Amino acid sequence: MNKSLILVVEDDTSVRNLITTTLKTHEYRYLTAPDGQSAILETSSHNPDIVLLDLGLPDIDGVEIIKKIRTWSNIPIIVISARSEDTDKIDALDAGADDYLTKPFSVEELLARLRVTQRRLSMMQKVSPAEAVVFVNGKLRVDYAAGCAYLNEEELHLTPIEYKLLCLLTRNIGKVLTHTFLTQSIWGSSWNNDIASLRVFMATLRKKIEKEPNSPQYIQTHIGVGYRMLKVD
Repeated sequence: MNKSLILVVEDDTSVRNLITTTLKTHEYRYLTAPDGQSAILETSSHNPDIVLLDLGLPDIDGVEIIKKIRTWSNIPIIVISARSEDTDKIDALDAGADDYLTKPFSVEELLARLRVTQRRLSMMQKVSPAEAVVFVNGKLRVDYAAGCAYLNEEELHLTPIEYKLLCLLTRNIGKVLTHTFLTQSIWGSSWNNDIASLRVFMATLRKKIEKEPNSPQYIQTHIGVGYRMLKVD
């Protein structure tokens, strides 16, 4: 039986019922919160495994909730929102969200995102000795064993997906990684909006590791194909 506890933060009753019914059918435990204040209370009181968060809540904007939760917890937060502009996604990801699912969404995609998040959590808890190495490229350093990345000896505050992207690129330095390879590696599937989400995550990652994101030093874009980690002296 799946014992993960999911907090569903959604003010729309029909959407909330759809999500909770799906979770119950697939043997997830769940809590619900119809507004931001309840979300913060439930998160601090019950420490759920994953939060599914709508941004358009009646009392507090979802981005502010992410920021508040991030002051004390690294719990995975998957945004589920009707806001589909890249700027909205970037704002949420910059605040600390781990993933972004745009409404309307399919039940299958929601379940896939949950499975990927669970796998990622499991992998972070199990580090094999073979992975206990440090990657250095210019002023960028990735400590795979510790699950941390540094630039100029200062720790980078990356979301789990940003860190996974960085690891994929650094482990394949000099190689062009295709959109399909990256989306399959991150989400385990290639949904229609995955390439758009990949572009957003890459933009937020670049903002954190590139001195000039518009003239990248580390991550090179191959238009229509994918991305490549460049060797830096």
